[in-house]
Amino acid sequence: MPQIEKSEFSTFSQAIEKHKQSSDFTHHHFYTQSQKLWLSYYQPLINHIKLERQVIEPLRNGSFINLEGMIPLLHVENVKIVHSPMEMTELLMIGAVVIQSIEESQETCLIAMLPQEEVRDITIPEVEFSVIGPKEAFVEAIDVNINLVRKRLPTPNLITKEYTIGTLSKTKVIIMYLDSIANNENINTMIERISTIEIETISDSSYINQLIEDFSNSPFPQFIDTERPDRVAAELAEGKIAVFVNGSPQVITAPTTFIEFFSSFEDYFLSWHIASAFRLIRIFAVWFSIFATPLYVATLTYHVEIIPQDLLATLILSRNQIPFPPILEALFLEITIELLREAGARLPTKVGQTIGIVGGIVIGTAAVEAGLTSNVLLIFVALAALASFTTPVYRIGNTIRLVRFPFIFAAQLWGLIGLVILFMFLLVHLLSIKSLNRPYLAPLYPLNLRDFKDAFIRMPFNFQSSRPDQLSTKRPEKFNKRKAKQKKDIDEGM
Repeated sequence: MPQIEKSEFSTFSQAIEKHKQSSDFTHHHFYTQSQKLWLSYYQPLINHIKLERQVIEPLRNGSFINLEGMIPLLHVENVKIVHSPMEMTELLMIGAVVIQSIEESQETCLIAMLPQEEVRDITIPEVEFSVIGPKEAFVEAIDVNINLVRKRLPTPNLITKEYTIGTLSKTKVIIMYLDSIANNENINTMIERISTIEIETISDSSYINQLIEDFSNSPFPQFIDTERPDRVAAELAEGKIAVFVNGSPQVITAPTTFIEFFSSFEDYFLSWHIASAFRLIRIFAVWFSIFATPLYVATLTYHVEIIPQDLLATLILSRNQIPFPPILEALFLEITIELLREAGARLPTKVGQTIGIVGGIVIGTAAVEAGLTSNVLLIFVALAALASFTTPVYRIGNTIRLVRFPFIFAAQLWGLIGLVILFMFLLVHLLSIKSLNRPYLAPLYPLNLRDFKDAFIRMPFNFQSSRPDQLSTKRPEKFNKRKAKQKKDIDEGM
């Protein structure tokens, strides 16, 4: 836990006087059978029912000589004697009640932890919703989130390491991993990055995500943040590491690969044929979302000759009254789509849905009728926007939205050659990215055919007898594939 500067408080009385400047701080006395005591605490941070039943009543009715004699009387799990005003201040800020005896020296106090815990009810996932499978999602309370994972992995090998990050917020951050599976190098790298963070406040796991990324200047996310306990449990079993942040309903898992951002956890609840088909559709949709509009701009600007004759007549008719070049009408529609997205996301839910649907129809129809854009491009942009929503992970969807614009400008400058050049730069960038020092494009680079069983397609579970090679786990094998094949049903053995 980060320490307060020693020069701030030299005595308990100075510390109490500092706290008394806040209107929500209580410092009062009450009488017991033995002596007069001082109670100090922050009203919003403690449980007042427990204070009355577990502290005040036992002390008022009990008999004791000094602070040590109070400890057996208190029905509180975490009670201790504190000799440092800095430590007392730290504990006060997280829900402690300070008990001081007027008759004893004021250079010591008794601390009873009675934090008021306000926890939101566990609800269904909102971002990673699935029709089939568990319907639990993480909440803002870190202890509840750890409970949701531990009940899925009831093993002593599930290890947690706690850190306090933020000189002001003092946010609890917990690293979780399976000691018998996770690679020690990955564990040490994550611990080093978390423990060396220097920041004042941490409000969400997104802060941690950005602070520990391998390439913070890349628009591509290098860790997956999820709200599903079942996904975290499954990835821990694969040999990955999870990072919990108090106050955040999202948990970070690492290391990850680029292809995992197109894998929905619902894929594992469906038959492998259907899951593989959906996964391929998502991958195609992402590339279509990036290249649909740039290809339209490049073709109409430089490569009209590649358009089939039957389609060319339709394009000429649709652009007959358009006064702008393809780049301007493409930018007009793309920016309009982004404005509608932002408006729908920031407005209240019901109003946002209305803006998204009605606004899109009205603006699109009006733009075509006014001759500002062609109806063919409107179809391409609408399909590209729809395709970008197929990504199961929200962060990669934002990246796809951003990457589309450089390709549009490259298409205007150099046509299809510009698209190829920019794609090569994008590929080189992806090849250079690492996630927790692990290859981002695995299993494509370095090529590993064994890991393709759960990459572009999802093979049946009996084919997934080993963990991904790129994780370098302590136990690469999940189960003995040969023994699994030797098992027979009861009727087969008769």
